[in-house]
Amino acid sequence: MAAIRSEKVESTGKNSNLNAASEVEAGIRDFVRNDIAQLRRPMPSVRSDAEAALEPNTEATVNNVNSLIQRVAGTSLAEIENLISELEALRDLLHHEGQRVQREISGYAQLSQSAMKSTRMISDTVSQWKDDIRNI
Repeated sequence: MAAIRSEKVESTGKNSNLNAASEVEAGIRDFVRNDIAQLRRPMPSVRSDAEAALEPNTEATVNNVNSLIQRVAGTSLAEIENLISELEALRDLLHHEGQRVQREISGYAQLSQSAMKSTRMISDTVSQWKDDIRNI
């Protein structure tokens, strides 16, 4: 049940990431089509009033692109930070589980040694009884 919820959360997160990526791509396409095309036009040495009026428009476009890039970078950085924290938690979990397994193995080794000693003692005692019985 938890795995299904986890998959739903992951797919929802993936959908939102895909939607954000699509939004960014659309913004970049619009920027390239409209604004970069205007910037590529050759600039005459003498600017007219209409061309001087394009400068604030160009600045607005640059600001829009910068804010778009910052939003995308912010989302990416947040995802990377989440991934790092999840990996650190997983590392800690694996470390603790490794220590637990080492303790369990140590306990089983001690139990095995005790069982071997007990078996030898019983075997020796039974052998002595057999010898004692034969001697009678």
